[in-house]
Amino acid sequence: MRAAIGDLMAKSKREIPHYYLTQNIDLRTAMEWMRDVNAGRGAEQRLVPAALLLKAVAKAVPKVPEVNGFYTDGAFHRGGGVHLGVAVSLRGGGLVAPAIHDADTRDLDDLMAALKDLVARARAGRLRGSEMSDPTITVTNLGDQGVESVVGVIYPPQVALVGFGRIVERPWAVDGMLAVHPIVTASLAADHRVTDGHRGGLFLSAVDDLLQSPEDL
Repeated sequence: MRAAIGDLMAKSKREIPHYYLTQNIDLRTAMEWMRDVNAGRGAEQRLVPAALLLKAVAKAVPKVPEVNGFYTDGAFHRGGGVHLGVAVSLRGGGLVAPAIHDADTRDLDDLMAALKDLVARARAGRLRGSEMSDPTITVTNLGDQGVESVVGVIYPPQVALVGFGRIVERPWAVDGMLAVHPIVTASLAADHRVTDGHRGGLFLSAVDDLLQSPEDL
């Protein structure tokens, strides 16, 4: 598996003209909203930040649809839906990135349940073939590993990969007032044959805007 991953990533770096963007996102509103929602729930029904981040990415895609799809036969082909590939590390080593299908149309509870199910089945070796072949954009989240930022390599023939690091308490200025807020660093690795820094920046800004109104996710 490690050799196969290495071959695929080497192919990606050789053939895809990557560009990279990062943006720090204030999660104070999102985290406070999530705590309020979770207060009346049992442990199994509680949301986690990863669900909010995934849903924000999924809902940002229609605003910049060029990040969602495949580059094949010398042209970009838009994905038929927003099928989020979620990078999952396997217990025996290695990595897979199966899809949560139609992630933009799922509510947060459904997305959370789909994420838990996907991770469990990935680590048990029970993924379906369509889940491995269908992702239209991939998200990798290394916050649980203590990593503050991650800039990934695109999974060909996809044209973009979004990364999230650990949520960190940092000084943050709002309207000239300094306070400590939970901040996450979001990154975008994208294919320059399809988009550019302007479009990529709009996509990350859309993710940021969506996370400022978590009740609408």
